[in-house]
Amino acid sequence: MLTPFDESRPIFQQIAERIEDDILNGTYAEEDQIISTTQFARLFQINPATIVKGFGLLVNEEIIYKKRGLGMYVTVGAKEKIMNKRRERFYNDLVVNLLDEAKKLGMSTEDVVAMITREKEKLDQ
Repeated sequence: MLTPFDESRPIFQQIAERIEDDILNGTYAEEDQIISTTQFARLFQINPATIVKGFGLLVNEEIIYKKRGLGMYVTVGAKEKIMNKRRERFYNDLVVNLLDEAKKLGMSTEDVVAMITREKEKLDQ
């Protein structure tokens, strides 16, 4: 079943993230052709212009590139670029905010690590 798009964020950004996810999980390898704009539009029933805009984000970041007349392909090194970008975002959006909130609550680093460890153990079961 296809996951619907989140109404709180631009669809073209979510399209780019879905393609990135497919690269990270191995659906697309380096130099693989990705789904076409037409196929994507049909599959998700959205405007092809929105898809083009999402693909454009990935082209600008050199995650995918266009082979004239053939379609869009995954760039060599794309997976590493995505991982680096997301690690940076993870740090800035989550870790920094987590530690800021922990400080406000008077929590030690050990308290935070214990909470993370406890949750990780639940997830691993």
